Amino acid sequence: MLSQLDRITVNPNVYLGQRTIRGMRITLGFVLKLVASNLSVQEVLEAYSELEDEDIRQALNYAAWTVSDKIVGIPSALITFALLLMYIFPL
Repeated sequence: MLSQLDRITVNPNVYLGQRTIRGMRITLGFVLKLVASNLSVQEVLEAYSELEDEDIRQALNYAAWTVSDKIVGIPSALITFALLLMYIFPL
C-alpha cells in the first residue's frame, strides 16, 4: 500500500531528508498538522495553492499506515512498577 504513495518523497537536499509532498518545500508533517488543526481539506488547498487534493489524501494515508504498523512495547521497569502497585494496593 505504501508503494502507491508516489507523492510522498524523500530528498536529502530538501528539509534535511524529511518527507515532503512531491519534492516541494512542504513537509508531510506540516500538511498533517494543518488537517489536525481542524482546517478542512478545501481550506488547506485554498491556503496552499500548490497542493492538490491527492497530496492531502496521500499524506493522511501515509500517516495511517505508518501509525498502524508501529508496535509499542512496555518497558520491563514499568511492568515491575505495576506489579508492585498491585501488591501494595490489592483490589
